[in-house]
Amino acid sequence: MKTLSELKNEILADGIIDANEVKELETVLFADGKIDEEEATLLFELNDAVSGKDNDSSWSKLFVKAVSSYVLDDENSNGEIDEQEAKWLYDNIKGDGQIDDAERELLNNLKAKSNNFPEILEGLL
Repeated sequence: MKTLSELKNEILADGIIDANEVKELETVLFADGKIDEEEATLLFELNDAVSGKDNDSSWSKLFVKAVSSYVLDDENSNGEIDEQEAKWLYDNIKGDGQIDDAERELLNNLKAKSNNFPEILEGLL
């Protein structure tokens, strides 16, 4: 199995994410059953690099699923977006200076599934 670093390098080499790469990413990301901050941050890096490109439609679904899992499926604030997570999301979404479709989809998913939706994130919608 490839490492996340190897997958990231392959994706960045051609600048798009195809269906096979999405499957490989999902396998590696969920191998331990959870998404950690390093993995979620890598997803934002990839998304920023491929935003607006001809990516497979499964990319945005994986992005939303994995980042939502990182934020909502944690021990400290299960089902909620705490202050630290809200700031992390805000910084990562605003990191490249634009809010793309995958990030907007992520925000809408979090708003629908979370027990709360911080004002800082509401401003991004």
